[in-house]
Amino acid sequence: MPTITKLYTMKEVAEHNSDNDCWIVVDGKVYDVTSYLDDHPGGADVLISATGKDATEEFGDAGHSKDARNQMKDYCIGELDPTPPIPEMEVFRKDDPLSSFFTSKTAKVWAIPAAVTVLGVSIVAAIIYARKK
Repeated sequence: MPTITKLYTMKEVAEHNSDNDCWIVVDGKVYDVTSYLDDHPGGADVLISATGKDATEEFGDAGHSKDARNQMKDYCIGELDPTPPIPEMEVFRKDDPLSSFFTSKTAKVWAIPAAVTVLGVSIVAAIIYARKK
């Protein structure tokens, strides 16, 4: 039965880049090695220098043993998401002078008084017209 693993983006891994929160990527797998810093035979500085990054090359260059690779399984928290990031889309709006006029601050400030004035003049005109009949 396949195992479901959590997928992380490189951006998420990069956020875990301190000695209190230390994640690394090796061969597409994400490892939380925070609790292993004090036990690492090469010293904590080696892991801290690779934290928040893809450390596959550094890991390979160090010549880790088979036991070291097996021990890594205890710290694996997921895999690097293989899907490319989706770029943000820019939204363009056709400039419509009439719509921009009604959404402008100036229109909001004088639109209500103007509407009240037009309504008032219409009521006064209706009253005068009604009296003349």
